[in-house]
Amino acid sequence: MSVIAPFPNLRDRRPIASFDRRELTRILDLYGRMVAAGHWRDYALRIDPDVAVFAAFRRHSERPEIRIEKCPSLRLKQGAFALVGEHGVVLKRGHELQPVLAPLERRLMRLVG
Repeated sequence: MSVIAPFPNLRDRRPIASFDRRELTRILDLYGRMVAAGHWRDYALRIDPDVAVFAAFRRHSERPEIRIEKCPSLRLKQGAFALVGEHGVVLKRGHELQPVLAPLERRLMRLVG
């Protein structure tokens, strides 16, 4: 006999956490500059109901060097965005994406003399 799975009710669905177009454009712009500088080589994007994660890798077989997470449930408390290091330590947290990405932007700055 077959098992019939019930069709999910549209009213019971929770919204899925995701990056909007402006946020994803900013993240991918930073990713492109980091690739050009030789820091990163690969990325992964994970979207779950609770959190959206952009992970950047030095090599595809390692743990991600940096994770940019958006957790909408924390937007009223600590801020929806978090910059997480390779070992799981939260490096920066905030309500807006630009200040959270500032430590990564500083790595790209070079003194021109």
